[in-house]
Amino acid sequence: MRYTKWSYDQPQHMNGQLRKNITVGTEVEIVQKHHQRTGELTHGFVERLLTKSASHPHGIKVRLETGEVGRVKNIIPDDFD
Repeated sequence: MRYTKWSYDQPQHMNGQLRKNITVGTEVEIVQKHHQRTGELTHGFVERLLTKSASHPHGIKVRLETGEVGRVKNIIPDDFD
């Protein structure tokens, strides 16, 4: 399932606001700071988690393998059942 805009009605296990749901290598969609107004999402794989706290209301901040930094809005599930 793909999301094109921010979605706050995701299942709890897909919540990008919780650090425990995101690990290095997780496939995610992030919003970069300069795209916050438009909500444009960038797709990629997590290289590093930058938020230290267990949760953040706007999403956990990560760096993607491409070097882009943003807050996780969507976690792409491994299986597409």
